[in-house]
Amino acid sequence: MVTSPEALHLTGERTVPGVPEENYWFRRHEAAYRALLPYCGGATVLEAGCGEGYGAGLIAGRAERVLALDYDEATTTHVARRYPQLWTVRANLAVLPVRSSTVDVVTSFQVLEHLWDQAGFLAECHRVLRPGGRLVVTTPNRLTFTPDSDTPLNPYHTRELAPSELDELLGQAGFAVEAPHGLHHGPRLRALDERYGGSIIGAQLDVVLGSLPGQAAWPSGLLADVAGITADDFELHGEDRDASLDLVAVAVRP
Repeated sequence: MVTSPEALHLTGERTVPGVPEENYWFRRHEAAYRALLPYCGGATVLEAGCGEGYGAGLIAGRAERVLALDYDEATTTHVARRYPQLWTVRANLAVLPVRSSTVDVVTSFQVLEHLWDQAGFLAECHRVLRPGGRLVVTTPNRLTFTPDSDTPLNPYHTRELAPSELDELLGQAGFAVEAPHGLHHGPRLRALDERYGGSIIGAQLDVVLGSLPGQAAWPSGLLADVAGITADDFELHGEDRDASLDLVAVAVRP
Protein backbone atom coordinates (compact mmCIF):
# COMPACT_ATOMS: atom_id res chain seq x y z
CA MET A 1 0.00 0.00 0.00
CA VAL A 2 1.40 3.42 -1.02
CA THR A 3 1.05 6.31 1.40
CA SER A 4 -1.05 9.17 0.03
CA PRO A 5 0.66 12.59 -0.30
CA GLU A 6 -1.74 14.05 2.27
CA ALA A 7 -0.56 11.49 4.86
CA LEU A 8 2.94 13.00 4.78
CA HIS A 9 1.84 15.96 6.93
CA LEU A 10 1.93 18.80 4.42
CA THR A 11 3.58 21.82 5.98
CA GLY A 12 4.50 23.69 2.81
CA GLU A 13 8.06 22.44 3.24
CA ARG A 14 7.70 18.93 1.82
CA THR A 15 6.47 19.35 -1.74
CA VAL A 16 4.59 16.39 -3.16
CA PRO A 17 3.10 15.49 -6.55
CA GLY A 18 -0.60 15.12 -7.21
CA VAL A 19 -1.93 18.03 -5.11
CA PRO A 20 -3.29 20.86 -7.34
CA GLU A 21 -2.71 23.55 -4.71
CA GLU A 22 0.93 22.42 -4.37
CA ASN A 23 1.60 22.20 -8.10
CA TYR A 24 3.57 25.45 -8.47
CA TRP A 25 6.11 24.37 -5.84
CA PHE A 26 6.25 20.80 -7.07
CA ARG A 27 6.92 21.88 -10.67
CA ARG A 28 9.49 24.45 -9.51
CA HIS A 29 11.44 21.68 -7.78
CA GLU A 30 10.88 19.22 -10.62
CA ALA A 31 12.32 21.73 -13.10
CA ALA A 32 15.62 21.79 -11.21
CA TYR A 33 15.76 18.01 -10.99
CA ARG A 34 15.11 17.57 -14.70
CA ALA A 35 17.69 20.17 -15.71
CA LEU A 36 20.37 18.52 -13.58
CA LEU A 37 19.68 14.87 -14.45
CA PRO A 38 22.57 14.69 -16.99
CA TYR A 39 25.05 14.89 -14.11
CA CYS A 40 23.60 11.64 -12.71
CA GLY A 41 23.90 9.43 -15.79
CA GLY A 42 25.37 6.04 -14.88
CA ALA A 43 26.43 7.34 -11.46
CA THR A 44 26.18 6.20 -7.87
CA VAL A 45 24.06 8.99 -6.38
CA LEU A 46 23.30 9.92 -2.78
CA GLU A 47 20.16 12.05 -2.41
CA ALA A 48 20.50 13.93 0.89
CA GLY A 49 17.04 14.88 2.11
CA CYS A 50 14.85 13.03 -0.38
CA GLY A 51 11.45 14.21 0.91
CA GLU A 52 8.55 12.47 -0.84
CA GLY A 53 11.03 10.75 -3.17
CA TYR A 54 9.86 11.95 -6.58
CA GLY A 55 13.22 13.57 -7.31
CA ALA A 56 15.23 10.52 -6.34
CA GLY A 57 12.83 8.50 -8.46
CA LEU A 58 13.62 10.70 -11.46
CA ILE A 59 17.34 10.36 -10.81
CA ALA A 60 17.02 6.57 -10.63
CA GLY A 61 15.98 6.58 -14.28
CA ARG A 62 19.46 7.82 -15.21
CA ALA A 63 21.75 6.69 -12.40
CA GLU A 64 23.34 3.31 -11.77
CA ARG A 65 22.02 3.34 -8.18
CA VAL A 66 20.46 5.86 -5.81
CA LEU A 67 20.68 6.00 -2.01
CA ALA A 68 17.81 8.17 -0.72
CA LEU A 69 18.24 9.61 2.79
CA ASP A 70 15.76 11.45 4.98
CA TYR A 71 15.46 12.00 8.72
CA ASP A 72 11.67 11.59 8.98
CA GLU A 73 10.57 8.00 9.58
CA ALA A 74 7.12 8.32 7.97
CA THR A 75 8.77 9.83 4.90
CA THR A 76 11.34 7.07 4.44
CA THR A 77 8.62 4.43 4.92
CA HIS A 78 6.59 6.10 2.16
CA VAL A 79 9.61 6.42 -0.16
CA ALA A 80 10.60 2.77 0.26
CA ARG A 81 7.07 1.66 -0.64
CA ARG A 82 6.43 4.05 -3.52
CA TYR A 83 9.89 3.99 -5.11
CA PRO A 84 11.24 0.44 -4.75
CA GLN A 85 13.99 1.20 -7.25
CA LEU A 86 15.68 3.31 -4.55
CA TRP A 87 17.79 2.20 -1.61
CA THR A 88 16.08 4.20 1.14
CA VAL A 89 17.62 4.84 4.56
CA ARG A 90 16.56 6.96 7.53
CA ALA A 91 19.58 9.04 8.49
CA ASN A 92 20.73 12.28 10.06
CA LEU A 93 22.48 14.38 7.42
CA ALA A 94 25.00 15.55 10.01
CA VAL A 95 26.77 12.19 9.55
CA LEU A 96 26.16 10.56 6.18
CA PRO A 97 26.06 6.75 6.53
CA VAL A 98 28.47 6.15 3.65
CA ARG A 99 32.19 5.37 3.48
CA SER A 100 34.55 8.08 2.31
CA SER A 101 35.19 8.52 -1.43
CA THR A 102 32.49 6.08 -2.54
CA VAL A 103 29.85 8.28 -4.23
CA ASP A 104 29.89 9.87 -7.70
CA VAL A 105 27.19 12.49 -7.11
CA VAL A 106 25.50 13.96 -4.04
CA THR A 107 22.21 15.75 -4.70
CA SER A 108 20.51 17.93 -2.12
CA PHE A 109 17.53 19.96 -3.27
CA GLN A 110 15.92 22.58 -1.01
CA VAL A 111 17.53 21.10 2.12
CA LEU A 112 20.52 23.29 3.00
CA GLU A 113 18.34 26.12 4.36
CA HIS A 114 16.91 23.72 6.98
CA LEU A 115 20.23 22.65 8.48
CA TRP A 116 21.81 24.10 11.60
CA ASP A 117 25.33 23.09 10.58
CA GLN A 118 25.50 23.87 6.88
CA ALA A 119 29.29 23.83 6.79
CA GLY A 120 29.39 20.45 8.52
CA PHE A 121 26.92 18.97 6.04
CA LEU A 122 28.94 20.22 3.06
CA ALA A 123 32.09 18.76 4.63
CA GLU A 124 30.29 15.40 4.85
CA CYS A 125 29.31 15.68 1.18
CA HIS A 126 32.97 16.35 0.31
CA ARG A 127 34.03 13.33 2.37
CA VAL A 128 31.75 10.79 0.70
CA LEU A 129 32.40 11.97 -2.86
CA ARG A 130 35.13 10.44 -4.96
CA PRO A 131 37.75 12.87 -6.35
CA GLY A 132 36.10 14.46 -9.36
CA GLY A 133 32.65 13.74 -7.92
CA ARG A 134 29.97 16.42 -7.94
CA LEU A 135 27.66 17.98 -5.40
CA VAL A 136 24.41 19.28 -6.92
CA VAL A 137 22.61 21.60 -4.53
CA THR A 138 19.62 23.96 -4.67
CA THR A 139 18.38 26.36 -2.01
CA PRO A 140 16.07 29.43 -1.95
CA ASN A 141 17.77 32.69 -2.87
CA ARG A 142 17.66 34.88 0.24
CA LEU A 143 17.68 38.02 -1.91
CA THR A 144 14.28 37.16 -3.40
CA PHE A 145 12.85 34.72 -0.85
CA THR A 146 13.27 36.90 2.26
CA PRO A 147 14.52 40.17 0.77
CA ASP A 148 13.90 42.40 3.76
CA SER A 149 15.49 40.36 6.53
CA ASP A 150 18.65 38.40 7.29
CA THR A 151 16.53 36.25 9.63
CA PRO A 152 14.34 33.71 7.83
CA LEU A 153 10.64 34.42 8.17
CA ASN A 154 10.00 30.76 7.40
CA PRO A 155 10.04 28.94 10.77
CA TYR A 156 11.46 25.78 9.14
CA HIS A 157 14.56 27.58 7.83
CA THR A 158 17.70 28.16 9.87
CA ARG A 159 19.73 30.24 7.43
CA GLU A 160 19.00 31.34 3.87
CA LEU A 161 21.79 32.22 1.49
CA ALA A 162 22.57 34.81 -1.16
CA PRO A 163 24.53 33.64 -4.22
CA SER A 164 27.89 34.83 -2.89
CA GLU A 165 27.24 33.20 0.49
CA LEU A 166 26.50 29.83 -1.10
CA ASP A 167 29.62 30.05 -3.24
CA GLU A 168 31.69 30.93 -0.17
CA LEU A 169 30.34 27.99 1.83
CA LEU A 170 31.09 25.59 -1.01
CA GLY A 171 34.61 26.95 -1.38
CA GLN A 172 35.29 26.67 2.35
CA ALA A 173 34.20 23.02 2.21
CA GLY A 174 36.83 22.34 -0.47
CA PHE A 175 34.60 22.42 -3.56
CA ALA A 176 35.19 24.16 -6.86
CA VAL A 177 31.93 25.65 -8.15
CA GLU A 178 31.60 24.41 -11.71
CA ALA A 179 28.15 25.73 -12.63
CA PRO A 180 26.65 28.59 -10.58
CA HIS A 181 23.06 28.92 -11.81
CA GLY A 182 19.67 30.20 -10.75
CA LEU A 183 16.09 29.12 -11.37
CA HIS A 184 13.79 31.74 -12.92
CA HIS A 185 10.26 32.06 -14.23
CA GLY A 186 9.98 31.45 -17.96
CA PRO A 187 7.71 33.45 -20.33
CA ARG A 188 4.43 31.76 -19.33
CA LEU A 189 5.04 32.28 -15.62
CA ARG A 190 6.12 35.86 -16.19
CA ALA A 191 2.78 36.38 -17.92
CA LEU A 192 1.02 34.89 -14.89
CA ASP A 193 3.01 37.24 -12.67
CA GLU A 194 1.59 40.17 -14.63
CA ARG A 195 -1.94 38.73 -14.49
CA TYR A 196 -1.77 38.49 -10.70
CA GLY A 197 -0.50 41.94 -9.89
CA GLY A 198 3.20 41.20 -10.20
CA SER A 199 3.51 37.80 -8.53
CA ILE A 200 1.82 34.43 -8.98
CA ILE A 201 3.60 33.42 -5.77
CA GLY A 202 2.07 36.34 -3.91
CA ALA A 203 -1.38 35.46 -5.19
CA GLN A 204 -1.02 31.95 -3.77
CA LEU A 205 0.30 33.19 -0.44
CA ASP A 206 -2.62 35.61 -0.15
CA VAL A 207 -4.99 32.64 -0.33
CA VAL A 208 -3.08 30.41 2.07
CA LEU A 209 -2.13 33.03 4.66
CA GLY A 210 -5.57 34.64 4.56
CA SER A 211 -7.41 31.42 5.40
CA LEU A 212 -7.84 29.19 8.39
CA PRO A 213 -5.49 26.16 8.45
CA GLY A 214 -6.72 23.54 6.03
CA GLN A 215 -9.54 25.79 4.78
CA ALA A 216 -7.94 27.85 2.02
CA ALA A 217 -10.60 29.01 -0.44
CA TRP A 218 -8.88 29.09 -3.82
CA PRO A 219 -10.44 31.21 -6.58
CA SER A 220 -11.20 28.82 -9.42
CA GLY A 221 -9.18 30.80 -11.98
CA LEU A 222 -6.08 30.94 -9.79
CA LEU A 223 -6.28 27.25 -8.94
CA ALA A 224 -6.64 26.36 -12.62
CA ASP A 225 -3.60 28.48 -13.49
CA VAL A 226 -1.54 26.93 -10.70
CA ALA A 227 -2.61 23.39 -11.58
CA GLY A 228 -1.62 23.98 -15.22
CA ILE A 229 2.01 24.92 -14.50
CA THR A 230 4.66 22.51 -15.81
CA ALA A 231 8.39 22.12 -15.23
CA ASP A 232 8.94 23.64 -18.67
CA ASP A 233 7.60 26.96 -17.37
CA PHE A 234 10.85 27.53 -15.44
CA GLU A 235 14.31 28.41 -16.76
CA LEU A 236 17.70 27.45 -15.34
CA HIS A 237 20.70 29.58 -16.29
CA GLY A 238 23.66 31.50 -14.90
CA GLU A 239 22.49 35.03 -15.69
CA ASP A 240 21.44 37.46 -12.95
CA ARG A 241 21.66 35.00 -10.07
CA ASP A 242 20.75 37.75 -7.61
CA ALA A 243 17.26 37.85 -9.16
CA SER A 244 16.78 34.07 -9.24
CA LEU A 245 14.10 32.25 -7.26
CA ASP A 246 16.35 29.38 -6.20
CA LEU A 247 20.12 29.12 -6.23
CA VAL A 248 21.47 26.12 -8.09
CA ALA A 249 25.12 25.06 -7.93
CA VAL A 250 27.11 22.17 -9.31
CA ALA A 251 30.35 21.86 -7.35
CA VAL A 252 33.26 19.49 -7.89
CA ARG A 253 35.43 17.75 -5.33
CA PRO A 254 38.96 18.25 -6.78
